[in-house]
Amino acid sequence: MKKLYFALSLLACMTLFNACSTDVELYTDYKDVAIIYGLLDHQADTNFIKITRAFCGTNDDPINAHEVALIADSSNYPGKLDARLVELKSTIGSQYEPTGREFVLDTMTIHDKEEGTFYSPDQKVYYTTEQLNASNNGSRYKYRLIVVKPDGDTVTAQTTMVGDEEFLILSNSVDFQLAHSDRMGRIVFKAAGMASMYDIKMQFNYREQLAGQEMKYRNVSCSFGTKSLYEYPKVEYLENTYYQEYSKNLLFNALEDAIGSDTVVNFNHPNVVRYFDSFVIFISAGGDELNYYNSVYQAQLDSPISLVSTFTSIEGGYGLFSSRTAIKKAVRLSSKALRDLYSKESWGFRESRSQKIFVDEIKNSYL
Repeated sequence: MKKLYFALSLLACMTLFNACSTDVELYTDYKDVAIIYGLLDHQADTNFIKITRAFCGTNDDPINAHEVALIADSSNYPGKLDARLVELKSTIGSQYEPTGREFVLDTMTIHDKEEGTFYSPDQKVYYTTEQLNASNNGSRYKYRLIVVKPDGDTVTAQTTMVGDEEFLILSNSVDFQLAHSDRMGRIVFKAAGMASMYDIKMQFNYREQLAGQEMKYRNVSCSFGTKSLYEYPKVEYLENTYYQEYSKNLLFNALEDAIGSDTVVNFNHPNVVRYFDSFVIFISAGGDELNYYNSVYQAQLDSPISLVSTFTSIEGGYGLFSSRTAIKKAVRLSSKALRDLYSKESWGFRESRSQKIFVDEIKNSYL
């Protein structure tokens, strides 16, 4: 199953001030507040949604939030809630109508969450293995989340699915050089339907064998950070096509950082041998809610004072419910980049037969 990592947020209790007194009330009466995080992906075989509740103390019984967050029962609702997804499809204009498909979410426990602010390693999540849709014959799809809490109150959220068959990486190759240069390259892509934010990453995959040891798989990667679609330059004369620039020195600078002083000592009897395997471009795309949530989060990080965002895409609760999708493509390294790679003898890169076959297959696929 594909894993989905959830961004979790702890809500602070509201502070009430008495204008006629120096006393400060730190807590109000407890109220059941749902906290929901979910990112739907139409390409995933399993979609996960985290449904929890806020917690706080009282003036008579204050709490240490960092300690309470580590207690599973403080965040989880007891048992299994009535939670479901309702599918909607676009009809005329911007109207959406239910398709009749409705999925009741089941619960499961994941056992590999890393330690952090909230309890681990076991986490209860809601999920569905039903195939979700993004687009079909020009129609778009939305999904409405409906959660009924133990007190009978209903919490809802809705998101338009991002992605379609037009979401493509158009670049077939990338070019880098070892010598210092101010030149730039481009990664060209067609935008995904209904997506407003993107994250582009490049990854150089290689194998490494130290003398007397087994072969290991390594990689160096570079992410250009999360951006809104309007931050990418458009490709002139091509509809819905954009590009991300990169420095022609980027790859070799990254390899220098990764390999460091672990280089060949004796060229006749090298202590390390490396083989280039592939170069892959990854692009992930997210919906409007995710884009806005990320913008608010970045504003908090950049703010000189601590701000608590009130943004939520959940009606009757807090959190984030949006959609995302991702694509990847193995591309060629230019012949100049390969020559520079193998000319850097101290790194120990050698051209292997498997790499020649890989390069030939890539070339043939674009003839």
